[in-house]
Amino acid sequence: SDQDPHSFGLHAASMLEKKILDLGPENVAAFIGEPIQGAGGVIIPPDSYWPEIQRICKKYDLLLVADEVVTGFGRTGEWFASSQYGIEPDLMTLAKGLTSGYMPLSAAVISDKIADVILAEGVELQHGYTYSGHPVSCAVALENIKILKKENLIMKVKQETSPYLWQRLQELKTHPLVGEVRLKGFMGAIELVKDKNKREFFEPLGKVGTICRDHCFRLGLIMRATRDTMMMSPSLIWTKDIIDEFMVLAKKALDYTWEDVQRL
Repeated sequence: SDQDPHSFGLHAASMLEKKILDLGPENVAAFIGEPIQGAGGVIIPPDSYWPEIQRICKKYDLLLVADEVVTGFGRTGEWFASSQYGIEPDLMTLAKGLTSGYMPLSAAVISDKIADVILAEGVELQHGYTYSGHPVSCAVALENIKILKKENLIMKVKQETSPYLWQRLQELKTHPLVGEVRLKGFMGAIELVKDKNKREFFEPLGKVGTICRDHCFRLGLIMRATRDTMMMSPSLIWTKDIIDEFMVLAKKALDYTWEDVQRL
């Protein structure tokens, strides 16, 4: 889009209101979204987007559900991305960072607004599965959260390592393959394009991303490719030295990919 980020954020949010009106407000119960879209390509919204989404949800009395499975527990440099964007969710889904992936565990956070309705008649909120609240997973989650606090990892990401990674990523902007780099906390992406001036993608979309991903793997670097977007989700314990090592490998992968592209 040629719009400035603020205007584009409002425009994107307006699509929600349009859809609500198309369906009829009485037929829409809730809006669910990731504060930052993860697997879709690390799509970081303009600051104007979520406040407008929240205004629209309140206007039509919709529940707002924040999917913090990826963004929760420090990924964006805050405990939860909802607080970062000023989102006041009615429900919040959590997983991944809850245990740092060492054991499977997920959770749903319910606001007082919803809980009060459910419990108004004194009924019990029953929501569970066979392995819900598994004691081993819960023990790992408690220890994981304790370490996040004790080692001040989230603040280190916000104040030290994420700013340094962002600084280093700027070096990639001059690479002929790189159209854009984006980062929020330790959640980032490198967008590969055919022509950065025209903002033109390769065709078929995804082929070049796969080539780059394979070079990363051969170099011992893990970066996921969604279409032609190379995505990174570093461990919160990354240091500046590790970031330097990452940049060496990422540049090599991009150079090897560029050589392959010339032969396509």
